[in-house]
Amino acid sequence: MTEALRLDTSGNSVDAIATEQIDEKALELATAIANAADDRKAEDISILQVGDASYLADYFVIATGFTNVQVRAIARSIESTIETDHGRSPLRTEGVEEGKWVIYDYGDVIAHIFQPREREYYDLEAFWGHVKRIEFIPTPPPGMGQ
Repeated sequence: MTEALRLDTSGNSVDAIATEQIDEKALELATAIANAADDRKAEDISILQVGDASYLADYFVIATGFTNVQVRAIARSIESTIETDHGRSPLRTEGVEEGKWVIYDYGDVIAHIFQPREREYYDLEAFWGHVKRIEFIPTPPPGMGQ
């Protein structure tokens, strides 16, 4: 490999800039997923930055719903919001029919919607306890707080 590192005109690594842009887009998607979950009254929403520790995704979004119906409603909210606002559909889905633990895999972000018992049992936050946790601050709906 003859090219060790490409630099832009400011002296920054182009590869680092590209990675930052990808990371920003992934974080934007993760935040949109968290807000869509919040819109359906999901509780205890966490965003974990897992990209440095895993090839699975850049971020996990983890949320709790308290019934099968609420878990499915949260999942539908995520799917429709991300499709409408970001033009993306999940690459894979699991668990929608059962409504106990739904997974939407968007490639760079994986959304996990659990009922409390399943969330406690799998305890992804403890398993991924060594990764950075991003503070989620819900975005108020349009027209609120003005």
